[in-house]
Amino acid sequence: MRLIFMGTPDFSVPALEALHAAGHEIVCVYSQPPRPAGRGKKDRPSPVQARAEALGLPVRDPVSLRDADAQAEFAALEAEIAVVVAYGLILPQPILDAPTHGCLNIHASLLPRWRGAAPIHRAIMAGDAETGVCIMQMEAGLDTGPVLLRDATPIEAGETTAVLHDRLSVIGATLIVSALARLPDLTPEAQPDAGVTYAHKIDKTEAAIDWSLSATEVDRQIRGLSAFPGAWFERDGVRIKVLGSTLVSGEGAPGIVLDDALSVACGTGAVRLTRLQRAGKGAQDADVFLRGTPLPPGAQL
Repeated sequence: MRLIFMGTPDFSVPALEALHAAGHEIVCVYSQPPRPAGRGKKDRPSPVQARAEALGLPVRDPVSLRDADAQAEFAALEAEIAVVVAYGLILPQPILDAPTHGCLNIHASLLPRWRGAAPIHRAIMAGDAETGVCIMQMEAGLDTGPVLLRDATPIEAGETTAVLHDRLSVIGATLIVSALARLPDLTPEAQPDAGVTYAHKIDKTEAAIDWSLSATEVDRQIRGLSAFPGAWFERDGVRIKVLGSTLVSGEGAPGIVLDDALSVACGTGAVRLTRLQRAGKGAQDADVFLRGTPLPPGAQL
């Protein structure tokens, strides 16, 4: 098909690669503008823009799609369909209507659960047993459109947002290729009103660990916020991120280190911290981390 691809972060790249490999004519790639990054704060293209340019595809990076000129340029591409995945800009109705078959979105949840910005984080933090990917026909509402295809996958014990993110990205890439191949035979299914939840954007204020919560809740918070923004605690005025954890048996005052393996007491139960990161340093497994930052039994976090 003659299509426009719209995406920005790493999550979107496998879908772009899969559509290109499948032989679709990608007439243009839309991505958010380059942003300052790195120590020099020089403008860096998005992962999608970098990959599209490597594939020899034309790229546009408008700040907005609300003005008439941007909408006319989009319509002039005469695309049959647009594929949207984590693009990050609101698509006005003229953009949604321009392709012959509209715009399809790759969304990383089992809609109508977890509409919105952070479905992977929220699924883990809520303790969901499964999640998945939906191919949705886009409309003006926030992730409210009918679903063409869906693929569910279990959330494994101990899985972090970073790991699940990569797995869902690959599932989404496979699913969108299948959706386009079967498009004439697919029947869009309206989302039910029951079961709607919203995956609000992660706020950094959610990242401070409250050891008075149950071990289950603390473990979900750690895994759900790993690797970004990273759940954290303070020790001697130094902020330390926790990027991995597992549930263990143990009791004690909330935040007390229980053993040499970095098990920490919670409101009920305990968690073992398995991967940590000091500010300005790289992430380390717990045994390596403890060599440079002792947290002995009895230490209060």
